[in-house]
Amino acid sequence: MLEEGTIEMARPKNRTSSLYFNYPQFPFTRAPELDRKSQQYPVVIVGAGPIGVTAALELARHGVSSVVLDDKDTINEGSRAICIARHSMECLHQLGLAQRFEDKALPWTQGSSYYHDQLVYRLQMPHSTAERYYPMYNLQQQYIEQYLIDKAGANDLIELRWHSKVIDVSQDDAGVSLGVETPEGSYTINSDYVLAADGARSVMRHKLGLPLKGDAYEGRYVIADIQMESDYPTERRAFFDPTSNPGLTILIHKQPDNIWRIDYQIGEDIDAEKELKEDNIRRRINSILVMIGETGSWQLEWWSLYKAYSLALEDYRQGRILFMGDAAHLVPIFGVRGLNSGLADAMNAGWKLAYVIHAWADEHLLDSYSPERRGATLDVFENASKSTKFMTPPTRGHRLMRDAVLSLAISNEFPRPLINPRQSQPYTYIESPLTSYRNRDVEFDSGPGTGAPIINHVIGDRGCLLDYLGIGFSGLYFAESNAIGPLITELPGELNVGEEQFTLIIIARVSFSLENIAVLHDKDGELFSAYDAKDSSFYLVRPDRHISARWKNINIDEVKQAFTQILRGGSSE
Repeated sequence: MLEEGTIEMARPKNRTSSLYFNYPQFPFTRAPELDRKSQQYPVVIVGAGPIGVTAALELARHGVSSVVLDDKDTINEGSRAICIARHSMECLHQLGLAQRFEDKALPWTQGSSYYHDQLVYRLQMPHSTAERYYPMYNLQQQYIEQYLIDKAGANDLIELRWHSKVIDVSQDDAGVSLGVETPEGSYTINSDYVLAADGARSVMRHKLGLPLKGDAYEGRYVIADIQMESDYPTERRAFFDPTSNPGLTILIHKQPDNIWRIDYQIGEDIDAEKELKEDNIRRRINSILVMIGETGSWQLEWWSLYKAYSLALEDYRQGRILFMGDAAHLVPIFGVRGLNSGLADAMNAGWKLAYVIHAWADEHLLDSYSPERRGATLDVFENASKSTKFMTPPTRGHRLMRDAVLSLAISNEFPRPLINPRQSQPYTYIESPLTSYRNRDVEFDSGPGTGAPIINHVIGDRGCLLDYLGIGFSGLYFAESNAIGPLITELPGELNVGEEQFTLIIIARVSFSLENIAVLHDKDGELFSAYDAKDSSFYLVRPDRHISARWKNINIDEVKQAFTQILRGGSSE
């Protein structure tokens, strides 16, 4: 087991200028606590990176205010996390941000893997016109943070405090107190709850003496951004034992603004400090570009050093403090899981914390956060470790097996699936205390199962299913006719929570309308098929789009029981 004290996360080259991105400078705003005007805030979020700001936006969506603290005065430098998965785009859809991301990001569905410069595998991620979003989008983290911060800055429920470094933390049954250091002095801020999203070097984690535990992998990668004009399509390219980096690995991704991300592995015998010198990086990149046939001019934008880890806290909830993103777990970049798992953390914690703060749910609802999201992390570890061991074999035996697969794949089909990088996938909360009536799953032959996210199916020219979901809980009721009885139409009134109305969506094979209830005409039965539904099938959907339970034939009493038990933080079984 590897604990936090052994983490060696390299800091990127520190620059204040960019070839393509204008880094904002956020001013310091004097906090009222510096003038002895203290109050108890509902939520304080430590870290204004993409995870912390997403959590603030999700809380605000449910009517909860928050204060976001960050010790910086600008956005994190460099492209960093660049791949946004479909599930994350659906999170951004809920936050009202997906279109802005789509307007800038580069979508992709495929990838190429090479061995000794020969193509050995073509990755093809499932995608159809029935899906609202592509499986993956490339966008530099600078833009991701900028768009989220712009949205948060326009929301009256979110207060962003820059130049604010957390230096102390304590908590009791009444709340959490954080010591904050600023350019104009230090103060204490009090809150009911704290979300710790302060990254891999989490001060919150350090102050509470919480170790990350897990494994470290052998491979080290230099990560570099270059600006270069090229008409090569957007896809993931992986090179194993290429001529420009013998015995090692290279990854290449296209990004907006003619920015190309190049990750190349360096050997165990290489001095990393010497390798990170600009002249050496330029020499290495030039060799890679020659190998792939890019002969045009290019400029170096940013670089860093990366080493893969699978590390996590043993419990993401520590009293009134919830950890998320890199503060809770470090995952290998292979399969683009870090940012995407962190965004899922934020959405999961956000709605649950909002329901507890509003007193719409029992505080035990927060007990489900760690089992769900740590379970997701362990699933990531299982898949990412396979990808990581393939990308950077830890032993001679692993290397022999990997090279054998690649060699056979040059002229044989059967080993090629073993090269699959296993891209990020949303986690199914099947073992969650919030999933109920799991025995009903056996009634279905297909469709999204209990604990899985919904399928965001396109609905002709009327948008997609996600456009019709409410802010809170929703229900999908399937009907073959317009004979909808009062037991169904009265469900919203019986399942409302505080100010958040339960949203009933009727998916019907015939066209009709109902007052205050959305009826989606599924003329060709595409939604029925996607959900393996029949007349009177029903899906109970949580605010974060995951399915709490489903019934082939709706059972009203069980639906109500499942709903009630979620608010109590436990299962109905």
